[in-house]
Amino acid sequence: MTVLITVDVHGQTAEGYDGMIAVLEPLIKQAPGFMMHGAYATEEGQWRVFEVWATKEDSDRFFAQHIAPILPPGVRPKRSVHVLHGCVPA
Repeated sequence: MTVLITVDVHGQTAEGYDGMIAVLEPLIKQAPGFMMHGAYATEEGQWRVFEVWATKEDSDRFFAQHIAPILPPGVRPKRSVHVLHGCVPA
């Protein structure tokens, strides 16, 4: 079941995000179930990441193995899962 994962990251900066994505990009592109990733700064001053995965389990596995271990001190992402009714891959 295809899912959209949204992650609100309070305390993240553009520099912090850029550093993390530089490390994670090659890994995420090879991750089972990965479809797409994007991120932007919100008006509230937090960072929002969004990803599309084939399943929630694929996303959870990648997060636990590759993201959680390298989060900066004090950065606690709030992840939300949205089951997609439709998805048209590239």
